[in-house]
Amino acid sequence: MLIELVKVAKFPGRPWLADVQTSFGGAAVRWCGDQAAEPGEYRVEWTIDQDIVWGYNAKPAVGTGPGLRTGGHCVVVRGRLNLTEDGAALLDFAGTKVLLDLADPLPEDVADTWVELFIEHDKVSVCPYAL
Repeated sequence: MLIELVKVAKFPGRPWLADVQTSFGGAAVRWCGDQAAEPGEYRVEWTIDQDIVWGYNAKPAVGTGPGLRTGGHCVVVRGRLNLTEDGAALLDFAGTKVLLDLADPLPEDVADTWVELFIEHDKVSVCPYAL
């Protein structure tokens, strides 16, 4: 996915965070690239390193379409939830698939619906790559 890197910063006791913007929103997320990265466009892979618990940090979305925003102490990621036959969960985030770790099985009726995930800033990562 193509993002606009606004800046990279380090706060005491925290990992490197990047202020990123997309066509559907922006937030501060963990940065896995060069700490001296200059502002500009980067292709990135997204990772969510927090167990998903339906009703706690995963809920039906308010609205449709991908979304990214800061929600107080967390990042709110909106995407379409896909469940595989073997019970895995993927978030379709503007065409990018993000594998989710589930604490418990999700309700069957949430498959192929828009959901919002409320994830700690340092548990959402972007890792730049070159084509």
